Amino acid sequence: MDTSKFETILSVGETVAVEFKRCGGKTEDDTYETVCSFLNRFGGDIYLGVKDNGEVLGVLPKAARDIIKNFISMVSNPAVLTPTVYLAPEILNYKDKKIIRIHVPPSSEVHSFKKVIYDRVDDADIKVTATGKIAQMYIRKQSIFTEKRVYPYVHDGDLRFDILPRIRRLALNRDPNHQWKAMSDAELLRSAGLIGEDKATGDKGYNLAAVMLLGRDEVIKSVSPAYRTDALLRKVNMDRYDDRLIVETNLIDSYDLLMGFAAKHLLDKFYLEDDRRFSLSSAISREMLVNCLMHREFSSSYIAQFVIEKDRMYTANANRAETGEMITPDNFRPNPKNPIIAAFFRNIWMADELGSGVRNLYRYGKIYSGQTPKLIDGDVFRIIVPLDDNYSFDALIGKPQKPASLSRNNCGINCGINCGINERAILEFLKEQPSASQEDIAEAIGKSLRTTQAAIRSLKGKDLLTREGAKKNGRWIVKRTD
Repeated sequence: MDTSKFETILSVGETVAVEFKRCGGKTEDDTYETVCSFLNRFGGDIYLGVKDNGEVLGVLPKAARDIIKNFISMVSNPAVLTPTVYLAPEILNYKDKKIIRIHVPPSSEVHSFKKVIYDRVDDADIKVTATGKIAQMYIRKQSIFTEKRVYPYVHDGDLRFDILPRIRRLALNRDPNHQWKAMSDAELLRSAGLIGEDKATGDKGYNLAAVMLLGRDEVIKSVSPAYRTDALLRKVNMDRYDDRLIVETNLIDSYDLLMGFAAKHLLDKFYLEDDRRFSLSSAISREMLVNCLMHREFSSSYIAQFVIEKDRMYTANANRAETGEMITPDNFRPNPKNPIIAAFFRNIWMADELGSGVRNLYRYGKIYSGQTPKLIDGDVFRIIVPLDDNYSFDALIGKPQKPASLSRNNCGINCGINCGINERAILEFLKEQPSASQEDIAEAIGKSLRTTQAAIRSLKGKDLLTREGAKKNGRWIVKRTD
């Protein structure tokens, strides 16, 4: 967030979607009350280190990361917040002070904090105790999030319970102590939000999210007749196609089928990240396809597409547009269209935390083709990734952004073999945030502190980066001649 935008927020003050919290060395209960009310209403942003009147106090710099860790632990604890959520606070630097921003997206569930439901009214968090008011909250959410639509006549035999062992295995591969480990099938489905109640009619049963994730093909077709993903290869025959795959099965199997189509037709260029071979084509197609599968609007008749052409590939799917703008890492605000399905994908590690997909697409898309992807938010959401089979990030052939004759000190995105991907990311970040700490840098590039420190030492040794001033109040100088 740039300074002018933040100062505008400070000048406007607290609203239905903005809350300031003083926050000394820890988060108080009223912070979690606001999280609960934002989840139950339209979402919003909480700024820790700001007084109610907009005066910026900042949080203790040494305590900032512990505050974030404690916050994540609290909102992940079902005894505190029910249902639990995954939120990713970020540290902002403002006039030599650290602010913690917590973006809370609207949720398809009704949440409670310590068994009390809160709603957001103007700039206040209000306890909701009346049964009628609580029922209205459920009805409001069900009309916004179609994935919560209940189908009372869908029974156990309509779902693919044979997929559940694989789902448990996927969850446990990354987290051996995952909560699904000791749950029965019914408990797993309920904990994942796949069983609901229609507060308007009283109907109870499996919801649309359950059908799309685990339903048998014929059941999916009956509740969502237009559901389909059309995968096409168009490199020679542009009028029709060179290869085609029509996918009409559940979202879990759809992911595997579409990833197989991508692996079959995309060039897997050699690339090293942290001294390990890394598949750029797999990483990019994963982010595109996961977004297309879990954020689409299933009530629409628009048929989703995944198309690979000679100079680009793209996905297109029905969408509930939020901004209608081009999405970039700078202006993106995570807002899952189907929070239940998105959470399920994250539990089985087919998706990462909210917002990581945009960052990964921009990062790896640029490395893969030398060009910037486009993400367009509209009634049809489109992700367009340029392709160039002749471009090589390591060899700097194809279409480098700057002439190959630039000196080593001229270190933009193309500083050649003298500069690895982590080092490039550090230089680009420090151009914008010269006063950042090493911890800030590590967080920004998504690497460990040890890896970041090694990259910084390498950049100093190459005379591409230097430090000016004291350890606490100094600044980084990126040496460039362009």
